[in-house]
Amino acid sequence: MPAETAAQTVPPAMVLWLITAGAVAVTAWAGIGAPQPVRFNLPLLAHTSGLLAGYGVTVMVALMSRAPALERGVGADRLARWHGKGGRAIFCLILIHGIAATAAWATVQGTSVWAATIDVLRMPGLIAATAGTIIFLTVGAISAQSMRRKLRYETWHFLHLLTYLAIALSFSHELAGPDLAGLPLVQVAWSLLYTFSFGLILRYRVLAPLTQAWRHRLRVDHVVDEGAGVVSIILRGRHLHELNAESGQFFRWRFLTRTLWRSSHPFSLSAPPHHQFLRITVKAVGDGTRSIHAVRPGARVLAAGPYGAMTNGRRQGRGVLLIGGGVGITPMRALFETLPVPGRDLTLLYRASSTEEILFRDELEHIARHRGAQLIFLTGPASDPRNAITAQTLKAIVPDLAARDVYICASPRLSSAATTALTQAGLPRRQLHHEDFNF
Repeated sequence: MPAETAAQTVPPAMVLWLITAGAVAVTAWAGIGAPQPVRFNLPLLAHTSGLLAGYGVTVMVALMSRAPALERGVGADRLARWHGKGGRAIFCLILIHGIAATAAWATVQGTSVWAATIDVLRMPGLIAATAGTIIFLTVGAISAQSMRRKLRYETWHFLHLLTYLAIALSFSHELAGPDLAGLPLVQVAWSLLYTFSFGLILRYRVLAPLTQAWRHRLRVDHVVDEGAGVVSIILRGRHLHELNAESGQFFRWRFLTRTLWRSSHPFSLSAPPHHQFLRITVKAVGDGTRSIHAVRPGARVLAAGPYGAMTNGRRQGRGVLLIGGGVGITPMRALFETLPVPGRDLTLLYRASSTEEILFRDELEHIARHRGAQLIFLTGPASDPRNAITAQTLKAIVPDLAARDVYICASPRLSSAATTALTQAGLPRRQLHHEDFNF
C-alpha cells in the first residue's frame, strides 16, 4: 500500500489553532453547565478541569497516532514535545478535578472531605475512574526526565501503554458526569471524538505497519560492522519506491525475532532510499540495540513510516549547513548526498569523540569530492576548547551562515550547544531543522 505523499501535511500553526479552538469550546460548555452566576467556584473548577482533561486525552492520543500528515507537517520531535507538555497539563487537570469535585461535594453535603471521598467513590463509574487516575498519575511520574533516565526504553514503553487502560477505565465516568449525562447528542459527539483519536491509533500504529509488512516483505539482507559498537543493517524488500521515503526521514523498526519483536525503535535512513533496499545504522547503547546487532540475515522486519520532517522540503534558502554528532550522522549522510544544493553552498560538520568513531568516512569524503561540497571533521574530547561549537566557530566555517538552512542530528547536549551558537550567530529560527528521538 503506498504511503501518503509528502504533500499531505498539516502545518503546526493549524494544528495548534484546532487544539485551542477545541479547548475553548470545551471550557465554554463547562461554563454553561456550571452553577449560576458563573464566577470562580468549586463546581465550575471541577467541571472545567474534568472536561479539559478528557479533551486533552484525545488530543494527546491523536498527536502520537503517527498520522503521516502530522509527522511530516509538524515533525516527530515537535509532536513529542507537545505530547510531553500536554501530558503534564493533563496530569495537573486530573488532580485539580479530583480535589475540586470532592471538596465541592463536601461543601454541598456539609460533611468532611474524608466522608465526601467515600460518598464520591460510591457513585457509578467512580471506582474505575479512580483506578484510571492512579494509572495516569503513575505514568506521569515515571515520565519525568529524572525517572526516564533510570528506565530501559522497553520498560518505559510498556508502562506508557498503560495510559490506554487508564483512558478506558475513565471513559464511563466522563459520559455519566454532570456535563454529559442526560444529553444523548453531546454524549455521542464526545464518544465520536474518542473514536476518531483511537481510530488514528488503530489506522497508523497497528494496521499500517501490518499492511506495509505484507506489501513490502522487508527482510534483513546483511549486517555490516562499522566499528566503535556500530553496525549498518541492509534491508531488502518489494515495491520500496511506494514508501515515498526521503533522505532525512526515519522509520520505526520492529525486528521479528524471539527477543526483539516486542519493541520498535526509531532509526533514520543512513543512505538515500533505494527501490531495492534500505539502510539503517545502529549504535549499541542499551539492551535492545545490542540485541539488534545480533540479528541474522533473513529476519523479517516491520517498518512503520516513513516519518519526520527533516527533509529537503523544509529548506528555504540556497545554502545548507549539516551538523551531525556521533551516530547522529546517519540522516546527515543521506542528506549530504541528495540535497539539491550547489556543492559550494553545502557544508557538513561532523563532531566525533575520536577519529576511530567517525562513521562512513570514505563515503562522506567521496560525496564531498563528487559534489564539491565542504566536509569538516571536528574530533577530540568535548573538554578541549578547540572542539567547542560557538557562534564564532560556525561563522568562521560558514561566513554566510545566517542565509543558510541548518539541519542538526546529535546528542541532546551537542544539539543544545549548536542551537545556542546558531541563535547567537543570527540564524533565524525558521531556518533551523532538527529532530530528537529520545524517549
